[in-house]
Amino acid sequence: MRGNDVAFAFGAMLFVAAAALTTFLVGNEYPFFAGYVILQYIVLAVAWTILGGYAGYVNFGASAFFGVGVYTSVFLAKAFGAPLLVQIAVAAAVGGFLGFAVGLLTLRMKGIFFSIATIAVTIIIDTFIVNWKYVGGAAGIQVVRPPTMAPFESYVKMLFVVQAILVVIAVATARYIQNSRIGRGLQALRDDELAAECSGVPTLKLKLLACVISGALMAAAGAPSPMYLQYAIPVAAFDLNYSVSALAMSLIGGTSHWLGPVLGAVLLGVTQQWLTVNISSAANVLLLGVMLVVFVVAAPRGIIGLFVRKKSEKTP
Repeated sequence: MRGNDVAFAFGAMLFVAAAALTTFLVGNEYPFFAGYVILQYIVLAVAWTILGGYAGYVNFGASAFFGVGVYTSVFLAKAFGAPLLVQIAVAAAVGGFLGFAVGLLTLRMKGIFFSIATIAVTIIIDTFIVNWKYVGGAAGIQVVRPPTMAPFESYVKMLFVVQAILVVIAVATARYIQNSRIGRGLQALRDDELAAECSGVPTLKLKLLACVISGALMAAAGAPSPMYLQYAIPVAAFDLNYSVSALAMSLIGGTSHWLGPVLGAVLLGVTQQWLTVNISSAANVLLLGVMLVVFVVAAPRGIIGLFVRKKSEKTP
């Protein structure tokens, strides 16, 4: 194992340990209620980057995978009383399968046509859930939390730690892909797909793999949501804001490196939570649009691109 890998593994364990320790030191539940949302967006942004950043296929279907994760959990909890870890694992599997199916149907499209197709997928799945009465249909469904598991004293704090673990899994996956032959292949097809194919890069297989991994992580991020909110409703689970936020956070942070979406999600997530408490939740969308326009114009490569540019300018 290389030194960078050891440092990353140590940092990941420290992050999860710090998240768990905080739940015992802080009595107020609101920081964990808000922190859960920020961690959730980190997973979504990192997952989006695997396909939208590394491969260059702009995906507006994040809300579809997130919603599938939500309703997979609802179904498992209602039908079998499945524990949370099972709900997350099955949601990830369903999200990966959906990613594979969507990839087979849409990845031969390119540019705006692919992006429109991913929006259509969200609408189709949303319509199906709205008409599925077993999981509540359009009216939604109330979800009863099971008893809190030891050593946690509240379910929100436990979900905060669970989402922190999902962040580590998502970031570790994106980091591995970036540094592997898979990442180099995705970068090649992003730069010039035809040239990559002529060079022997299995572009379709790589795109399908990116779809599967991205979809699995997004669905896993949505799986704890019913227990977090204690209800599920299609209009919220399949909200297009998830897709826009994942895209914006990745672009603002930078899509060329796994750290970019993390930075973008933290920056936007913290700011949005502050706006929700001090001004209005409606201001979140305005902030999202303004920051996206500013970064696209002033820093098209995101925060990571700014650091790389400054470093190159200093190099003689």
